[in-house]
Amino acid sequence: MKHAVVLLSGGLDSATTLAIARSQDYETYALSFDYGQRHRRELEAAKRIAKSLGAKEYRIVKIDSQIFAGSALTDDVDVPKSRSEKEIESGIPPTYVPARNTIFLAHALAWSETIPAGHIFIGANAIDYSGYPDCRPEFIALFETLANVATKTGVEGARIQIHAPLLQLSKADIVRKAIELNVDLSLTHSCYDPLPDGRACGKCDSCQLRLKGFREAGVTDPIKYAPVAP
Repeated sequence: MKHAVVLLSGGLDSATTLAIARSQDYETYALSFDYGQRHRRELEAAKRIAKSLGAKEYRIVKIDSQIFAGSALTDDVDVPKSRSEKEIESGIPPTYVPARNTIFLAHALAWSETIPAGHIFIGANAIDYSGYPDCRPEFIALFETLANVATKTGVEGARIQIHAPLLQLSKADIVRKAIELNVDLSLTHSCYDPLPDGRACGKCDSCQLRLKGFREAGVTDPIKYAPVAP
């Protein structure tokens, strides 16, 4: 059986990515990160998803949050709320975490050599996303090049592949794919600024993109949201 490391945040995209890897007959090793994120409920979600989708192994890597200072996801910075689609698509938002996917993929790369696994899956998306530079196709392609010149595995000729199966899908297409693969979407968590009881705020960029995807797919989102103010 082929082996693959799958980056798993606990959200809709990464859960769907794990399900895709499983559907392609990979034995999956799910990897999450505790980096001091304010939306820590995603780690609980990731653990449940890994179990639900039959990951061979699930690990959480602890990263010192001090290296990620200045982001609205890790620091005392307001998470943007109630932005229009045009605003979400414009520029890099304060929820950008410095070099996050580069650091996450580097950890996945190290684990892939240890397992060994010649494949790494990431749920990056370049269509319905918040303008993060490390979700673009050119980033994924260049990291794969790096992986194959920076590792013993790559130098010895056993190519490492970085898979980003959602890269060119809309959020609606991702919802449809998740349903097709029987992902329990009630287990997922996408909100950047959840309420103390775990309900999604419904107003941050991540919630709005998620709700847009479900709306366009004609499907009801099964997670709980804060009530809409009159």
